Amino acid sequence: MVDHSVEAARSSTFVILSLSTAALTLGLIVFGAVVRVTESGLGCGTDWPLCNGTIFPPLDNITAWIEWLHRLFALLIGFFGLATLAAAWRSYRQDNRRVLRMTIAAAILFVAQSALGAIVVFLELPPTFVTLHLGVAMLLLAALLGAAVLAWRLPTPARHSDSIPLQAAANAAMAFVVILTGALVRGSGATLACTTWPLCDGGVILPVAQGQLAIINMIHRLSVAAMSVALFILIWQVHRYRTEPLTRRIALGAAVTHIVQIVAGALFVLSSAGREWGALHVGLAAAVWGLLVTLAIMEGMNREGLETGNL
Repeated sequence: MVDHSVEAARSSTFVILSLSTAALTLGLIVFGAVVRVTESGLGCGTDWPLCNGTIFPPLDNITAWIEWLHRLFALLIGFFGLATLAAAWRSYRQDNRRVLRMTIAAAILFVAQSALGAIVVFLELPPTFVTLHLGVAMLLLAALLGAAVLAWRLPTPARHSDSIPLQAAANAAMAFVVILTGALVRGSGATLACTTWPLCDGGVILPVAQGQLAIINMIHRLSVAAMSVALFILIWQVHRYRTEPLTRRIALGAAVTHIVQIVAGALFVLSSAGREWGALHVGLAAAVWGLLVTLAIMEGMNREGLETGNL
């Protein structure tokens, strides 16, 4: 006989672990932004996992400590990730194997992200690998949130089939593009290629005559503008066709966070790359991504239940 109380306890433990690891991953992403804006990426030289040939950096080397603490934070996530993987194996290797597969994907992404972190250090911060490093971190965050949602969430009946699941997935994809283009702006040195906002210097939308860095900067801003339109449409559709409070709150939370992120991005430019605004900008982008991924997975489960007649 199956002890449902034991199963519920195991499921609760897994959800807590996966969400805790996701929260730590979000913190690591913000910490990574601090590393970038303080130019501490090579604070430990080109050594990894050691710091300038030692286990602990000198007490008077602030940039080395920032980079070293970033690595220590990643190690902490590794321990939490192992506990989450063990909980997934224990609870979901027989039932709801999608949770186990998602958790395994998160473990693989963590290993890949760690390897990319080492490569970024060895190659002295090449823009392409810096961008890829952040992108994999975002996918890791998405996988952890996805595993938690799949373990905890039950599909909610919808009145009819609509385009909201597709819109949610499209918005999540656009948020990922915004993050990657933003990382490319920072990694390529294009942060202040346009010193005015929202348009580039002289009120130009696509500053071809101002060079490649200005174009990269404006491509990021245009991707944000496109996502803003798509997100507005999604919010309108959710509040029109969804009655569940949680779905509405997640959608509204993504929209509000997106607006605050845009303000932080503007202040980052207008303050001549103020460090606090840069770190906040990245953290808010990761939060928007996480909320939209959560919404997309929830809507996907609803659509799957509707199509199979399980709702």
